[in-house]
Amino acid sequence: MIVTDASERVRHRVRALGFADVVVDTAAEAVATADLVIACVPVGAQGLVAAEIGPALKPGAIVSDVGSVKAAVVRDMAPHLPAHVQFVPAHPVAGTENSGPDAGFAELFEGRWTILTPPDGSDPLAVRQVATYWEQLGAKVEVMTPEHHDLVLAITSHLPHLIAYNIVGTADDLAAVTKSEVIKFSAGGFRDFTRIAASDPTMWRDVFLANREAVLEMLGRFTEDLAYLQRAIRWGEGDKLFDLFTRTRAIRRSIIESGQETAAPDFGRRASPARERVPVPRPYGAGE
Repeated sequence: MIVTDASERVRHRVRALGFADVVVDTAAEAVATADLVIACVPVGAQGLVAAEIGPALKPGAIVSDVGSVKAAVVRDMAPHLPAHVQFVPAHPVAGTENSGPDAGFAELFEGRWTILTPPDGSDPLAVRQVATYWEQLGAKVEVMTPEHHDLVLAITSHLPHLIAYNIVGTADDLAAVTKSEVIKFSAGGFRDFTRIAASDPTMWRDVFLANREAVLEMLGRFTEDLAYLQRAIRWGEGDKLFDLFTRTRAIRRSIIESGQETAAPDFGRRASPARERVPVPRPYGAGE
């Protein structure tokens, strides 16, 4: 496994951790002999990465990624990739608020979904090889179009992050409540939002801009639903609140029953303390 990163500090840390066979200084060096290349960079940088690695890719290589937005990744990367390689975009729907080579652990992808969004005309064998890679890491694999992926993830991932950033920002801006009080009296719900809001700012800035149409569509729907709740609270319509809370509680239980989360206070996003925490090898770059 050959690894590179734009940061010399990160490259040095990867060498120290010892989970790569080779660490090199440039992306072109990293991909020159690779059968599978996975670009683990923010979605806003994918086009630049593709332009850098395109001339260095060997015939028959497969190029993939881990971006949280897919239509923009296809748009930005595909023009820079030569005809003699296969392009199979991917999104492992797993992770924590932490980033960098020390943030991974061996169980990160176990039981989680990885979504593949191969462009029309993709080689089925290449798609199968990328699927096998993720299955060997413990993931379940689904295939869909880039556009459908972006709509689904807008509501299940992107909008929740936007809400978390906004709630924590609102708390920080309150003149009548000091920052020390926000920290001191944080209840479980607010702490969960702060965990999400601790996610990498560069990565999430790029996600929102790259998937702006789907995010704005879901944000509009959310705003309408929020106004409905506002009216129910204003007019004391407890039955409407109770009905919504009952329905959403059932959805949470369904997610736990499907194995995508646990009932643990940390939402099942960290490895069990009993498990050995080791970095997850990444074929190229620093993942998002």
